[in-house]
Amino acid sequence: MKKNILLSLLILVLSFSLLTGCGKKKGSENTIKIGVSPVPHKEIVENIKDDLAKEGVNLEIIEFTDYVKPNLSLADKEIDANFFQHEPYMNDFKEERNIDIVSLGKVHVEPLGLYSSNYKFIEDFKEGSTIAIPNDPTNGGRALLLLEKHGLIKLNKDAGLAATEKDIEENPKNFSFKPMEAAQLPRILKDIDGAIINGNYAIEAGMTPTKDALILEDKDSPYANIIAIRAGEEKEEKFQKLIKALQSEKTKKFIEEKYNGAVIPGF
Repeated sequence: MKKNILLSLLILVLSFSLLTGCGKKKGSENTIKIGVSPVPHKEIVENIKDDLAKEGVNLEIIEFTDYVKPNLSLADKEIDANFFQHEPYMNDFKEERNIDIVSLGKVHVEPLGLYSSNYKFIEDFKEGSTIAIPNDPTNGGRALLLLEKHGLIKLNKDAGLAATEKDIEENPKNFSFKPMEAAQLPRILKDIDGAIINGNYAIEAGMTPTKDALILEDKDSPYANIIAIRAGEEKEEKFQKLIKALQSEKTKKFIEEKYNGAVIPGF
């Protein structure tokens, strides 16, 4: 009799363990741990969290304040996705660290723009005008590519995203370029012909990029911020639901209304 009771209890315990174990696995399969930068990434993701919940996907948002740990955590399976970087940065990082992560899709651009206190149109810039650009390699290259896109200079065809002033092959108006710390550019705008300024610094200085910039990066920019995941997981249903929500009309409207041109939809 005692043996039968013990056997029954053992069966019950094992059954409960199997049931709870399966429950945890299922819940895990429907959860996305996503690492984000505080602004605007966290705000954009929070805007679609309830929508994903209705789709059966639990979004767990984890803040990071650096640009290294999110990719390492993704590769180590501590998180399932991250949202803080553009694709050129991701490609350089994964090559340097030998990790296999990929872009799930573009979400937004934090656009660089050319601003001027002296001119209202790019055609008004005079011969020999000085244009200040960010002095870090990534944004310096972005600045030159923006100028090339609008016909102000021509770069060596092999320059790519890492373009520098040495790659300028044609400069019809003989512009001179003054590399400076990106955060300082809005402050010297009155003392220079023009400056190419990051969207976040422009908005902090009281400018509206979509209205005040003479030329501005658009959604086709290769520097759009992306959702990164581990390679091979792109077709998983929960990730497809995530990118669909982030590339929705709701997200587009949220970005346009929330950030006043400092952030623009990248899809």
